[in-house]
Amino acid sequence: MGRAVAVATCALNQWALDFEGNLERIFRSIDIAKSQGARYRLGPELEICGYGCSDHYYESDTLLHSFQVLAKLLESPATQDIICDVGMPVLHRNVRYNCRVIFLNKKILLIRPKISLANAGNYRELRWFTPWNKARHVEEYFLPRIIQEVTGQETVPFGDAVLATKDTCLGAEICEELWAPNSPHIEMGLDGVEIFANSSGSHHVLRKAHTRVDLVNSATAKNGGIYILANQKGCDGDRLYYDGCAMISMNGETVAQGSQFSLDDVEVLVATLDLEDVRSYRAEISSRNLAASKVDPYPRVKVNFALSCSDDIAVPTCMPIQWRHHSPEEEISLGPACWLWDYLRRSKQAGFLLPLSGGIDSSATACIVYSMCHQVCLAVKDGNADVLADARKIVNDETYVPEDPREFCKRIFTTCYMASENSSQDTCNRAKLLAEQIGSYHINLNIDTAVKAIVGIFSVVTGRTPRFCVYGGSSRENLALQNVQARVRMVLAYLFAQLTLWTRGMPGGLLVLGSANVDESLRGYLTKYDCSSADINPIGGISKTDLKNFIQYCIENFQLTALRSIMSAPPTAELEPLVDGQVAQTDEADMGMTYAELSIYGKLRKIAKAGPYSMFCKLINMWKEICTPREVASKVKHFFRMYSVNRHKMTTLTPSYHAENYSPDDNRFDLRPFLYNTTWSWQFRCIDKQVNAL
Repeated sequence: MGRAVAVATCALNQWALDFEGNLERIFRSIDIAKSQGARYRLGPELEICGYGCSDHYYESDTLLHSFQVLAKLLESPATQDIICDVGMPVLHRNVRYNCRVIFLNKKILLIRPKISLANAGNYRELRWFTPWNKARHVEEYFLPRIIQEVTGQETVPFGDAVLATKDTCLGAEICEELWAPNSPHIEMGLDGVEIFANSSGSHHVLRKAHTRVDLVNSATAKNGGIYILANQKGCDGDRLYYDGCAMISMNGETVAQGSQFSLDDVEVLVATLDLEDVRSYRAEISSRNLAASKVDPYPRVKVNFALSCSDDIAVPTCMPIQWRHHSPEEEISLGPACWLWDYLRRSKQAGFLLPLSGGIDSSATACIVYSMCHQVCLAVKDGNADVLADARKIVNDETYVPEDPREFCKRIFTTCYMASENSSQDTCNRAKLLAEQIGSYHINLNIDTAVKAIVGIFSVVTGRTPRFCVYGGSSRENLALQNVQARVRMVLAYLFAQLTLWTRGMPGGLLVLGSANVDESLRGYLTKYDCSSADINPIGGISKTDLKNFIQYCIENFQLTALRSIMSAPPTAELEPLVDGQVAQTDEADMGMTYAELSIYGKLRKIAKAGPYSMFCKLINMWKEICTPREVASKVKHFFRMYSVNRHKMTTLTPSYHAENYSPDDNRFDLRPFLYNTTWSWQFRCIDKQVNAL
């Protein structure tokens, strides 16, 4: 009968504008799919050029090179006898569309433009593309000559259509369309489409994976069918990590699950599924069948090809599986680690340098690097030749094999404790012990000479010497002296990053890692151009609360016992003088708010879209058991004053791994002014009016 269809989806680590590398990875995925018997192969969104090309989409070169890659795919014997579904930008009648190009045996079957564009959060697709607004409409697309010479076709169908093969009907969705309230798969399913294929460019956010999985499974739970999802993976060249999770679902249940975090550049899932299971599932849903009898039909592109074999009675089919989700702590351990690996190997640097203070944030960053080393060793052990080749290039040794994470860490990771007269021996010991346990090359240095020299220059010029508050100085003097220490550390971090390997007789330079968390950035509790200023920051999108849980995870899973004392110590900047040899300064006292409160403020400000007045209205209910309305008002006002005073710091924030939906990243995620009227007079008056009424 021809009822068992073999389909393949994949997660590819594509890189913006890396046309050669992208082509090679596409070819590898097709080879794997064919070798496992697949008759249809789906790839990620815009996989030919890479999803994150941003304003390069405006360039005609991007369109030209995409078609050149498509020509290579069309003419290759590797793409014969399998329907290939690839993503690329296409200019149709002088309008740029985000498209899927579906082809078989050197013939383009359909170019399907994206209907619903992603334009929220990190996504800006409406800046570069136009949505296809002609539902169930197909036009002629005139192919460029380089494609005509391969296919022998002058025009091909372009628009909202589905493919009718000999044995089934297949329809396309592109990423955001799955998330839209009027997803195309609803109407397509009613019109008899049995296989839905979604190519995505979906990035990682903590605790997001289950939402994507639920959407895919629910797409076929009510309407029946087979849903295939492909996704990009890895660092595409910016702050996002695309987290794979390629999957195949049938009738509301997952039948194949890809990895969320992996160092494999190419991952392919193949599933064999029985079309009769779809048909029998649909047959008994009378409400669906009534709706189907009234649906407007889609244009069908007839394809003289089958996704099944005529004699397939004995072919085994895939059974439902239970999706395994990572805990948030596992996500922090794996996601930023994979992002760091991509950044390291693609930047062609020799490793990382981290100012390690002995506090939770820098220690969490060090643990993520150690996790990266752990993942590299596991990948090499599993036979990943790409990872081995990259590791050898990084350490400049063609015979090297990374087997022990601590030994690999020693080669590529330098940690540096920068002491001052305000630093305690406790934090120095904690940093040293953690460095020993993860294996990093550790440096201890003292910055007092540099700090005194800078303050000395100021004193010579002005005739005045600033003092800390504890020695009779003003708050202005106190803050300036703290900032000098912090900024000296940034300068020294870059000096040591450039020359540490030179002193050890090794080639290359190091990337400087920052370690400011998302809550500190939101509050502005950092010195502009201090050690928060770095090349990249793996924890800049992660809350203090999640980082503490991650530290506990590392104690248990990596046996890093040095973290116990780090966990129990109160967070401190150690920029003010010690009292009797002990730290007197703490982060939460300095900030005037707790980290737990900061997380709540951040989520209300960004996710709930709350200004000062709305935040007050929400918090008087949330905190009614612990705060009076007047206390809530005071807290909200203090947060917004500090947030607005310090918002300018977000314009220079180090590029950070995006992990939280309340990130204050000013680059493209959280677009706000950086010069505010920090009195918020009208807004605060509205709060005061409500406080008095209450």
